[in-house]
Amino acid sequence: MEHLEIYTLVISFILFLLLGVPVAYSVGLSSLLTILVNIDTMPAFTTIAQRMGTGLDSFSLLAIPFFILAGQIMNQGGIAQRLIAFAKALVGSLPGGLAYVNIIGAMLFGAISGSAMAAVSAIGGTLGPQMEKEGYEKSYGAAVNIVSSTTGLVIPPSNILIVYSLASGGVSIAALFLAGYVPGILMGLTLMIIAAVYAKIKNYPRGAKSSIGNVLRTFVDALPSLMMLVVVIGGIVVGIFTATEASGIAVLYTFVLSLIYRELSMDKIRQIAISSVSTTAVVTLLIACSMSMSWIMAYQNIPQAVTDGILSVSDNPIVILLLINIILLAVGIFMDMTPAVLIFTPIFLPVVETIGIDPVHFGIIMVMNLCIGLCTPPVGSVLFVGIGVAGIPLEKVIKPLIPLFIAMIAVLMLITFFPSITMFLPNWMG
Repeated sequence: MEHLEIYTLVISFILFLLLGVPVAYSVGLSSLLTILVNIDTMPAFTTIAQRMGTGLDSFSLLAIPFFILAGQIMNQGGIAQRLIAFAKALVGSLPGGLAYVNIIGAMLFGAISGSAMAAVSAIGGTLGPQMEKEGYEKSYGAAVNIVSSTTGLVIPPSNILIVYSLASGGVSIAALFLAGYVPGILMGLTLMIIAAVYAKIKNYPRGAKSSIGNVLRTFVDALPSLMMLVVVIGGIVVGIFTATEASGIAVLYTFVLSLIYRELSMDKIRQIAISSVSTTAVVTLLIACSMSMSWIMAYQNIPQAVTDGILSVSDNPIVILLLINIILLAVGIFMDMTPAVLIFTPIFLPVVETIGIDPVHFGIIMVMNLCIGLCTPPVGSVLFVGIGVAGIPLEKVIKPLIPLFIAMIAVLMLITFFPSITMFLPNWMG
């Protein structure tokens, strides 16, 4: 049967997902079944195991567990509260100011921790009760918290950009980190515009106006946390250390800072270690299984077939990018971010390179697409953590999420068709 391997891969993968098999196992099992079509059992098992091991044999991947550990330390080490206090002093006195505080706090904490999950739980757990107490609808507060937490996946340092660098065959991590700043900040500002409109319609209250002294005091208190961005990203860009070495420095920096804040106890350190190891194990298994599937797809020439198929539809870059965006938005609804990046980067990267799109630019497009998927059912992990922290059912948060989704898609289109927004900083820094 022609193309039997491709049918086996696609159908078995979808079937495993429909049966509720975890994504990592679905990826690995469908890859194994596909290779069994052509070779005997023992060589098939050996080949898959080798490809999984080879996929993890990358120095740059060491950055992921270290950044995960740094994010966990930040979550437990009192850093979120200081960033929220600074954001509140800046914009808390505006109409609907706590929504702005939520967005700015999530941007800062998400960027520093590199984790949307850490941001949605830390910021939502702190600000959610305050917003409800001051008259904000609980569903609206949860919606703002959910979408704003994803901005930290675009603003560096970001684990998913490291994963994209691996999947793309070695795109510069430093360039990807620089490329994420402007799109991430633009996303946050756009969400703040929606929050301003919402505040005017709902007549949400103003907070107490902060004095200049209070703004300066909260800034000084938050400055050591903010300096981590300067130390980590500055060191990578200047060439003092690699992204992997920077992740180790981030762990040391956040650990010392949390000790200075006196927020860490032995119980918290134990929780941080267990949570970091658990998260790292899940991510590592996803990467290993996804790399085996990527090898299978390359072996079966699937990326080339997809490239030819898309280019046969149109050779217009605008049409092709729109088509890829639609596919990635659909993928993000049903698949978590890490396996989606690992599986679909080798498929779509040859297409966009054919029409002259920079791999760095495409990396930001892909991550922003999948950030939207993190906020949508049925798989959106950030969505379910956000409603869990807020303590509300899913159906109540959908309505306030819709205008925020529209804003995110509008920014995505802007980033897609105006590459200078993304490439300004990487080009300027050479």
